[in-house]
Amino acid sequence: MERFGDEEGIGVVDETSFPKKGNKSAGVAKQYCGAMGKLENCQVSTVLSYVGRGNHVFLDRRLYLPEEEWTWDQDRRAEAMVPESVRFETKPEQAIIMFRHAREQGVPMCWVTGDEVYGDSPRLRETIQAAGRFYVLAVAANTRVWKELPAIQEPKEQTGGRPRRARRLAEGSPQSQMVSEIVAAWPRKMWQRLSVMEGEKGSITYDWACQPVVESRDQLPGPDIWLLARCSISTPDELAYYLCYAPPATALRVLIWMASSRYTVEQCIKEAKGETGLNEYEVRFWHSWHRHITLSMMAHAWLASIRAAEREKKARPARNSPN
Repeated sequence: MERFGDEEGIGVVDETSFPKKGNKSAGVAKQYCGAMGKLENCQVSTVLSYVGRGNHVFLDRRLYLPEEEWTWDQDRRAEAMVPESVRFETKPEQAIIMFRHAREQGVPMCWVTGDEVYGDSPRLRETIQAAGRFYVLAVAANTRVWKELPAIQEPKEQTGGRPRRARRLAEGSPQSQMVSEIVAAWPRKMWQRLSVMEGEKGSITYDWACQPVVESRDQLPGPDIWLLARCSISTPDELAYYLCYAPPATALRVLIWMASSRYTVEQCIKEAKGETGLNEYEVRFWHSWHRHITLSMMAHAWLASIRAAEREKKARPARNSPN
């Protein structure tokens, strides 16, 4: 917090995997392994990273415990020394726990971003909003929203029959639409070609557009949000969709920057695996895994602080030579 804390700081949720050959290590199972791009025997960790003052570092980590293979197998859990208090948590639930912990520790965090695994969780979005923070989260193409607030019929007393206690859409109100349907109807003039990040081969540029919409929660209107879309220039059919909870006057470029910041966590993971041994361990126990990963993340933060200091040193204006 001292070195990287930023009132406009961004929390980034993602996951990383560790391929394994055996079946004894805590949490190991055949599941999607991002490191290999397919279903493979591996461990998976949900991570929370942080972008502040132009730097990126890890904040937290939680080992994902697959429900079917680990939740009810008491012998396997005991052999891997998984504490009895540990229960199955979805990856979005793990993200919520880490986000809340960061807030309790006083980490200044204005924004949260992540991919569809996390953006498709209404509970995570609600948690961020309830904390007075903002989000730009990728969502699936079939996520439903309204272009305008539909009319709602409130519960009311009635004579005869069972009383209606729940809110519902008023008769004749439009149905929500998939975000892909809304974006497909956008005119070409809505799109802007912008670049906000640098890749290994230069600037990475996409076409971007956004529109205010109303989120659908439990088939009822939720908060007013932005629908942001990204379109590949070389492959126009390749689109990404984001729900953004942000102040009404937020500029498009700010939303784009938040969406693009998600890739800094991939940089954190790549650096830690290459420089601080994040994936170089041969431990089986629950506590042993956490010790190794924590020390690796601490080492990564130390290297990041050195890099930040060197950048600041180079950015200082050169002093005039003495006469």
